[in-house]
Amino acid sequence: MSRAELPSRRTLLAAAVVAAVAGTAGPASAGTVTGGATDTPDDGPSRARAVDNRAWTSYADWRSGTADGTRAVAGARPGLVIARAAGTTDHTDPHTGRTAAWEYATWTSPVHRLGVPATEAIVSWNARTPEGTWIQAELKGTYSDGTDTPWYVMGRWAAGDQDIRRTSVDDQGDGRSSVWTDTLAVDDAASGLRVVSYRLRLTLYRRPGTGLTPTVWRIGAMGSDVPDRFTVPASTPGLARELTVPRYSQEIHKGQYPEYDNGGEAWCSPTSSQMIIEYWGGRLTEEQLSWVDPSYADPQVCHAARYTYDYQYAGCGNWPFNAAYAATFKDLQGVVTRLGSLTDLETLIAAGIPAITSQSFRAEELTGAGYGTAGHLMTVIGFTADGDVIANDPASDDNEAVRRVYKRREWENIWLRTKRYNASGKVVSGTGGVCYLYFPVRPTPRQRKALAAVGVR
Repeated sequence: MSRAELPSRRTLLAAAVVAAVAGTAGPASAGTVTGGATDTPDDGPSRARAVDNRAWTSYADWRSGTADGTRAVAGARPGLVIARAAGTTDHTDPHTGRTAAWEYATWTSPVHRLGVPATEAIVSWNARTPEGTWIQAELKGTYSDGTDTPWYVMGRWAAGDQDIRRTSVDDQGDGRSSVWTDTLAVDDAASGLRVVSYRLRLTLYRRPGTGLTPTVWRIGAMGSDVPDRFTVPASTPGLARELTVPRYSQEIHKGQYPEYDNGGEAWCSPTSSQMIIEYWGGRLTEEQLSWVDPSYADPQVCHAARYTYDYQYAGCGNWPFNAAYAATFKDLQGVVTRLGSLTDLETLIAAGIPAITSQSFRAEELTGAGYGTAGHLMTVIGFTADGDVIANDPASDDNEAVRRVYKRREWENIWLRTKRYNASGKVVSGTGGVCYLYFPVRPTPRQRKALAAVGVR
């Protein structure tokens, strides 16, 4: 986001929700709950967790759902494709005004019972969408009183922008929960109402009369109930290591392609995404970059901004859209989750996995930043011998200045808290440990163990 201490769209939308969350417990500890056709929560430790991750990725996972026209495919990267059209529908793109006919097929997951009854849920997916195809992801939850939410649209997505404009969907709610861009949130968390289970539904679309199909490799959701807090307990340093991650500044792109959220000043999320994509070996071809003005440095950052842009949110900071963009690169997958401590990040860094974190702060709260922000993404690449955080901060004047070292205690608090005071003294929201993780389709045993330790499989 911008360097300025201004309320972002996400902050304004979420502030009322976060302000209602009660409790003063310590930081979250990410966990995962998995099972068969109907998942049940683990006993014991899972009850104390603040985050629950569940993803469908394997051939058995895809076979466990209810298909109407879709088919599970096996192989090195199992997925879901259109086998036959379940029907045809006319769709009017709200951002272009164009109406077109599309064949579609659907897949609905089994019910997943959350190990953590949730105040919030974020869906993320990984897919390939050739020209002439797109997908829609939806979530339907069950509340703690036994009633259901509507089917909420959590994203309409295509890797390109020639068929539809990828978009979140506003104005979704039932008087008890609402969707804010990419996040389903209980409206009054203090009431004790929670989402205790959910199903996901995928709809795959293609041009009528063709054999085209999207391929979905991963669909999942992160449910969380992070306690409300202005401060979090300090963690103990446990690792000194730095990963070699490319450095890109969003600031050198000021004024470029203002149709994508006013240019580089707001491109922290795609800039961070591109850094980690390239760390894992992802590269864009000259043909893919041919649309970018050849006088612009680092054209891949412009490309990332264009292809993460959410036309409803009018920004590049939609969390699942960034994870989905990363997964368009060969042998990469991406998820959105919440972590519980810097110890979690140390676990990932030790296994060679950098992370993108979301935080908000006043200038005086983060020594050396030189700016305040209502929402900003950075790439954590390591820790010093003293335990301080080494981050590639895209809000830097140039690429050389991107590597920063931030004080551990300051950084930990601005990332993990859910409430803060802005520059005007008003209580506003914090992200509560939101994090993007991009990692190989086939992680090493050490990487797999580290991911499992923070609740991601």
